[in-house]
Amino acid sequence: MAELPCAEPLPRCSGRFTISTLLSADEAVGCEGTQLSGSSLCTRTFGYNTVDVVPAYEHYANSRGVGEARRGRPSLADLHSILKVRPWCKGCCCSPSPPGALLLVGGQQTQHGPACPEAPAHTHGRVPIALQIRCMLNIWGVILYLRLPWITAQAGIALTWLIILMSVTVTTITGLSISAISTNGKVKSGGTYFLISRSLGPELGGSIGLIFAFANAVAVAMHTVGFAETVRDLLQEHNSLIVDPTNDIRIIGVLTVTVLLGISLAGMEWEAKAQILFFLVILVSFINYLVGTVIPASAEKQAKGFFSYRADIFAQNFVPDWRGPEGSFFGLFSIFFPSATGILAGANISGDLKDPAVAIPKGTLMAIFWTTVSYLVLSATIGACVLRDASGSLNDSVAVGSPGCEGLGCSYGWNFTDCAQRQSCRYGLSNYYQSMSMVSGFGPLITAGIFGATLSSALACLVSAPKVFQCLCKDQLYPLIGFFGKGYGKNSEPIRGYMLTYVIAIGFILIAELNAIAPIISNFFLCSYALINFSCFHASITNSPGWRPSFRYYSKWAALFGATISVVIMFLLTWWAALIALGIVVFLLGYVLYKKPDVNWGSSMQASSYNLAWDCAYGCGLSAGESQSGCLVLTGPPNFRPALVDFVGTFTKNLSLMICGNVLIGPRKQKVPEARQASDGHTRWLLKRKIKAFYTNVLAEDLRSGVQMLLQAAGLGKMRPNIVALGYKRDWQAAAPQSLEDYVGILHDAFDFKHGVCLLRLREGLNVSRVPQAHINPAFGAAEHPDGNSTSADPEQQASTIFQSQQGKKTIDIYWLFDDGGLTLLIPYLLGRKKRWGKCKIRVFVGGQINRMDEERKAIVSLLSKFRLGFHEVHVVPDINQQPRPEHIRRFDELIAPFRLNDGFKDEAAVNELRHGCPWKISDEEVHRHRAKSLRQVRLNEILLDYSRDAALIAITLPIGRKGRCPSSLYMAWLETLSQDLRPPVILIRGNQENVLTFYCQ
Repeated sequence: MAELPCAEPLPRCSGRFTISTLLSADEAVGCEGTQLSGSSLCTRTFGYNTVDVVPAYEHYANSRGVGEARRGRPSLADLHSILKVRPWCKGCCCSPSPPGALLLVGGQQTQHGPACPEAPAHTHGRVPIALQIRCMLNIWGVILYLRLPWITAQAGIALTWLIILMSVTVTTITGLSISAISTNGKVKSGGTYFLISRSLGPELGGSIGLIFAFANAVAVAMHTVGFAETVRDLLQEHNSLIVDPTNDIRIIGVLTVTVLLGISLAGMEWEAKAQILFFLVILVSFINYLVGTVIPASAEKQAKGFFSYRADIFAQNFVPDWRGPEGSFFGLFSIFFPSATGILAGANISGDLKDPAVAIPKGTLMAIFWTTVSYLVLSATIGACVLRDASGSLNDSVAVGSPGCEGLGCSYGWNFTDCAQRQSCRYGLSNYYQSMSMVSGFGPLITAGIFGATLSSALACLVSAPKVFQCLCKDQLYPLIGFFGKGYGKNSEPIRGYMLTYVIAIGFILIAELNAIAPIISNFFLCSYALINFSCFHASITNSPGWRPSFRYYSKWAALFGATISVVIMFLLTWWAALIALGIVVFLLGYVLYKKPDVNWGSSMQASSYNLAWDCAYGCGLSAGESQSGCLVLTGPPNFRPALVDFVGTFTKNLSLMICGNVLIGPRKQKVPEARQASDGHTRWLLKRKIKAFYTNVLAEDLRSGVQMLLQAAGLGKMRPNIVALGYKRDWQAAAPQSLEDYVGILHDAFDFKHGVCLLRLREGLNVSRVPQAHINPAFGAAEHPDGNSTSADPEQQASTIFQSQQGKKTIDIYWLFDDGGLTLLIPYLLGRKKRWGKCKIRVFVGGQINRMDEERKAIVSLLSKFRLGFHEVHVVPDINQQPRPEHIRRFDELIAPFRLNDGFKDEAAVNELRHGCPWKISDEEVHRHRAKSLRQVRLNEILLDYSRDAALIAITLPIGRKGRCPSSLYMAWLETLSQDLRPPVILIRGNQENVLTFYCQ
């Protein structure tokens, strides 16, 4: 007998759950079980032999697409149709499913596109500090050493801080959005592009990915030019120029980027080691600079404008002094902003991280914080120590107070008046890019820091751009780029992408002017950040269930502000460049929308398109659009069962399609006019109740055939429901036998059409009408009025229900006993997101075996953590297979007694004769065969009464009776026993055995 499906080793829970084990006094696990038809398909669950399986990790990892065989979890056909032996169920069910598509419904359907290349986890991704170092290295670039002192001289300390804080505001908000995306599911390789495309769709992901890859390629050139500029200055000081100042930058830059390309091609191990070395060099150089600021200045340094900390120097440098063509606030902002754009360095290597959902948020935000501190400190300290203008000549030393001397240097014994007036000073913050080196205690360490900062940033961008571009190429969103997606080696390195990045970088290196390259990068990065933030905001306002980031500090309004401020700054920097960048984005976005690539990742664009189509359909009465999910509600006249309408409307509102279905039974000539008249009245009732739903009715000879019509015809095209909701049949014991058969047959029909089923039972019942006529669908829970009169209910009357009232601080209890794909979890989750139910705690109960308690507890907590549903408590119930109390067993036996054949030891032919014309009857052999499952329902009802008596709502996995093997009366007895004596509303839910939840970032 196969054991429970085993899960792969899972990471420790982050502590978001309260875990408790609910042990009963009697921990006996023995319970009778039976073998179903002698099939080897059965697995052992809760101590019983059953085809159904408990929730397990591997059921959601690398799952196949819709309609394909899924390992580990039985299909609907396996559960309720003819039992078939499938190869994957022989033996252990633990073999992992091959990679493929994955379904996400309840608002959207998603599939994997071609998988982006996976890379093994490296040591640098094991802790957030490693990713933090990588981001800090990419932020600490050429601007820190070579341009921040110059920006401070131009803008003054005050406005420089404003420039820094404005840049950090944009990058921090973007960092929050990236953190939200990275915690919206399991992250694979492909970096920023994969995060955005799988979470927010190919339209936005494709445009962001292409622009971001290009921006990183240009950033390689910017950092390399900064390195080459420093080397050129060193050569110039020693009169050893190769050709001339400009061409020397080009020559050194091309040689440098070639060496960096070689390091990148050597593999991530070499690149990671080089990054650590660069980080240590930068730290040492920064400490060396701070030490230099407090060392008394020598005469040589004073000649270059350095006088250590002076209040009057700080006061003079506190205000701006604009000079040159870049001398404006936004001109300097455009030059500084690229220094803050390294925040995505960690996200860009997501495939090389062990736990991206933890590493990316913590590492990115901490990197932003510490680099911001360093920028502010550097600006303030160098602005308090160094004059704006100095000649560097020792001959300019004069006595303090000498006549004809102007400027602050005069008070320190230096006359820089002449060069300042002629603007020919070679030193000072406004003229000398190597001011940090001059100030430091040991100049060569600053040079080493410049080398480390520029080379590390260039190397990070050189690695990031090809990886992002490779994933974009693999998805084939744009033509003519697939050539660059080919990977080589065990890590699928994008060598062709490296070469393309190398060529782009060389092209911009030939410009040989840092101040010209930086604004180009600023525009593209701002455009990327605007798209990232807008994409997150867009995903939030579409209310897609697939957008469930677990990052607690994310705010959709902050994301909107980040997107807006990024666009505004783009236009303030260079309006024509902003128009070009946005034009490129619109073109890329329009191309993907026009081509409609064969991918389906559950994007916010798809969700928005669906919601737009839904709103238009609702407003215009046209049921056309792009379907992602929906619910067919078998209400009969909707005003007769308002609680059922309110319940479904609560979790479908603004998310998915809702259709209220009614079957009219009777002569066609009589019912057609009635159907037309009733339709208008019921639609008005739904409008007045503010329920976004369509009403539809069908004419049929009997109830079941009418429901079959609805199941097949409801909706249009892809805008079709995939969940059937109906009320519990309270009068099943007294109802006509055929009515009972029809009711259970409707459930089987729903499963046959691969629909999920949601069955609602209220203690007071659902039907509020006094009409006992057939067309009211008595099988859905109708109750005749005591006096038998057939007075019509007022179609305009609005009865109040429990789903319209505030629930307060109660609990929503979910008993996820069998793995149905997650619908049992999803519907209560959607309900809990609504305001009236928002204060309720959601508790999840799962079954287990005492001898496997630790394994099952770890597995279910880890699985729920990956779903990002934010549930408050998880309880493992190990006593499900305990023997029920004798009085409850007797009550069940009395419940089915009127429906038994009492055939004793008669042969099969005799039994069939007895059952002729009454298939709902239960033979003694069927009672014995299903005894274990019957007792399970009795025991589950005891557990529900013990743990959920005071809950606001109970959701429990609906048991399935095998078609042709389980009589309808026995099945209804199971449902009656399971849900009886419960005060809260009870929802019996069974998904269609396809995944409706995913822990992947998509």
